[in-house]
Amino acid sequence: MTMQLDKQEVVDLLRKEGKNEHVQKALQELPDKINHEQHAAMLQQKFGIDPGKLAEKAIEKEVR
Repeated sequence: MTMQLDKQEVVDLLRKEGKNEHVQKALQELPDKINHEQHAAMLQQKFGIDPGKLAEKAIEKEVR
């Protein structure tokens, strides 16, 4: 299942995990809408984010 995530969700996760050094880079380099499959490698390598975890959080948010 392909999921579109907002860049803001990635930025929020980075802040929550204390990865403030990555926030500015994410704001500059990520597109506004992130395809969690297409951008998975970049999310993991550049920002240390598990794309699966990010997708789970997005699903939880939609369910509420």
